[in-house]
Amino acid sequence: MATKQTEPVTIISLRKLSLDTPETQPKESKTFTVEDAVETIGFGRFHIALFLIMGSTGVVEAMEIMLIAVVSPVIRCEWQLENWQVALVTTMVFFGYMVFSILFGLLADRYGRWKILLISFLWGAYFSLLTSFSPSYIWFVFLRTMVGCGVSGHAQGLIIKTEFLPTKYRGYMLPLSQVFWLAGSLLIIGLASVVIPTIGWRWLIRIASIPGIILILAFKFIPESARFNVSTGKTQAALATLQRIAKMNRSVMPEGKLVEPILEKRGRFADLLDAKYLRTTLQIWVIWLGISFAYYGVILASAELLERDLVCGSRSESEAESEVAVTLPDTEESHSPCHCHMFAPSDYRTMIISTIGEIALNPFNILGINFLGRRLSLSITMGCTALFFLLLNICTSSAGLIGFLFMLRALVAANFNTIYIYTAEVYPTMMRALGMGTSGSLCRIGAMVAPFISQVLMSASFLGALCLFSSVCVLCAISAFTLPIETKGRALQQIK
Repeated sequence: MATKQTEPVTIISLRKLSLDTPETQPKESKTFTVEDAVETIGFGRFHIALFLIMGSTGVVEAMEIMLIAVVSPVIRCEWQLENWQVALVTTMVFFGYMVFSILFGLLADRYGRWKILLISFLWGAYFSLLTSFSPSYIWFVFLRTMVGCGVSGHAQGLIIKTEFLPTKYRGYMLPLSQVFWLAGSLLIIGLASVVIPTIGWRWLIRIASIPGIILILAFKFIPESARFNVSTGKTQAALATLQRIAKMNRSVMPEGKLVEPILEKRGRFADLLDAKYLRTTLQIWVIWLGISFAYYGVILASAELLERDLVCGSRSESEAESEVAVTLPDTEESHSPCHCHMFAPSDYRTMIISTIGEIALNPFNILGINFLGRRLSLSITMGCTALFFLLLNICTSSAGLIGFLFMLRALVAANFNTIYIYTAEVYPTMMRALGMGTSGSLCRIGAMVAPFISQVLMSASFLGALCLFSSVCVLCAISAFTLPIETKGRALQQIK
């Protein structure tokens, strides 16, 4: 009997042990990060909408920046401006860009990319419209400076795109954004060729403000960056955004709970100069400055060569004199028929052809970025830019000018594509907007200097100006080749 009584007890105790075992060793709950979610959801319809809307910020920015190049000949005549006064307009635009680029970068890392992007568009559209009512040259310079302040915030559109794109798609989709810049450039040149000769430059500015106003209405379809939200403790907002993207893409979310460390300290200058990023930051600043110097140098030199130098040299004196639109003061420069030369239809065609060059190297640029890496690709295109600046000196015909300008525009656009991608990828979320903002700000120093080289020094020493542009490009090529971090195939970092 004793044995029969103990057996059930033994069985019961074994059952209890088997039931207790899972409770003493519970399974760990699954977690995932924003990076995991972005990679799991993959590329889909949301990213196409994101690409079209955020990419269109490039259309607006290109129209506002290129506007100066097509309006310069008109305001030179209307207000009887000297070379340095025409150059000062562009310089002040980029001065405003430089100052507010840092400010917007700081604010974007603290308060959100989407908010700063919206504010910058409202600011830019408002002051752009006011520019069309400028009663004098001084007012024109001041109001265009304010436009430059607003345009500086447009870089937040690129950051939002970067933070939502899966790793393997960034190297392909971000370079394609150059198509939007090209569209904006071609649109403003095409509008200028029709509007300026008929209803004037003031109406050109008013019409050019319309795309920016329309785009503001489309921003409501794009959410705040999930990476930013989660870094500020807004985990539920980030989760809702990721779930919405997964639904639009007809994809699935990772299993588990969204977990990310909350970053208390964000957007500090000290982080950019931290030992881990010091060398990278300094070299990026040099490259941004040089690329901007070369890019806007090419754009302004194109207009200057067409307006004053090679075009004037190819026309008869009687043809040039017939195009003088206003009576100029009796100065030595005013006796030159080229001082008040207005763009002819052929000049606009030349600008359009050279501008199309901005996507000529896009396929090769995408291949280089994805297979050679960001650093090597950038060093190659910068070296080629230096070479073509020197080759421009041997140009002896109109066809040769168009060809060299076409290649230069293609190369400088490729340079900008690569450095934009690299800068957005190399910095972590806690300082990404500030990294882009400071780089964009310092590069405007190059843009501020470029007008005086392209519109003043080039008139005095054509070869000297070209050698200066070429030397800066060589320095940038070396800096790109020696960058300490390669970002090809690298996941976006959340923290340092």
